[in-house]
Amino acid sequence: MSAETEVVVDIRGLTKHYGEVKALTDLDLQVRRGEVFGYIGHNGAGKTTTIRILAGLLAPTRGQAHVAGIDATREPVPIRRLVGYLPDQFGVYDQMRVWEYLDFFGAAFRIPRKKRRDRLEEVLAITDSADLRDRHVDALSRGMKQRVGIARTLMHDPQVLLLDEPASGLDPRARVQMRQLLRRLADGGKTLIVSSHILPELAEVCDSVGIIHSGVLRASGPIEEVLAGLTRDRVMEVKALNGLDKARGILDAHPGCRDVKASEEMDNVLNVHFTGDDETLAAVLAELMGAGVQVATFREVPFSLEDAYMAVSGLDFGDADPAEDQPAQTPEAAATSDDSP
Repeated sequence: MSAETEVVVDIRGLTKHYGEVKALTDLDLQVRRGEVFGYIGHNGAGKTTTIRILAGLLAPTRGQAHVAGIDATREPVPIRRLVGYLPDQFGVYDQMRVWEYLDFFGAAFRIPRKKRRDRLEEVLAITDSADLRDRHVDALSRGMKQRVGIARTLMHDPQVLLLDEPASGLDPRARVQMRQLLRRLADGGKTLIVSSHILPELAEVCDSVGIIHSGVLRASGPIEEVLAGLTRDRVMEVKALNGLDKARGILDAHPGCRDVKASEEMDNVLNVHFTGDDETLAAVLAELMGAGVQVATFREVPFSLEDAYMAVSGLDFGDADPAEDQPAQTPEAAATSDDSP
């Protein structure tokens, strides 16, 4: 198998229960070398549980999780050499400069002093953090801390990066920088698993995605395939310069149209679900114009990752979920809160 198609992360039947709470159920997932894999789900869907198991920090109830052929559920020590893990919330140390922070973690991985110095400069350059070298870590902005956190995960040159909500809390500029950094790391040969509930961020940077809901993986694969595999009505946007009520009546009466609604974001715009072919769609447009409606816009609304998530989950974003990774007070989960390498 070529390097381009080699499966680096291989998960089979992975299950994690906290008493009656099912955080993960029979998860099967493969991620290939050099991919940016977007792990999509609302808070508590099972993303963090999966990542902690892959990092060797949490034992599953059953199932297997291999990273580069190493069983993360049985061999946590070698796994920590293979992966770099950045939790959603990670600790920094007061009165420690960035270079001292990185040097500390490099020493924890027993990287020799000279090699450690060279590697420190490399990861600062990779993450565009060289100008932060002598600044105190605890005084950095959220975006700067995230870049330094990723630099920390790179110190021991891992094959796989496990990044849990790396864009959470970042301002728009910092999000752009984060996307560029993640793409650069993948282009440099790293395999990335990036969890997030901020779907537009993932759509712009990921090669493939997995949609998880209530501990169950509902869809996975290249983004285009995931979107194409979810059957749905076409959603049309119709903007009329006049005769909006007349347009609504024509659309309501057409057998291929349903759920005709006024847009909440734009004036004089109707959104309509359409089930016909292109010829039928052209006939609808002709009927509108023939009735004297001045149609300014008549377009299909693209199907997005957010649409895909809604299609497989049936939830609004922000809804609570019983599979919240909340049993963090269990012995296994409590152990994962340690931010040591």
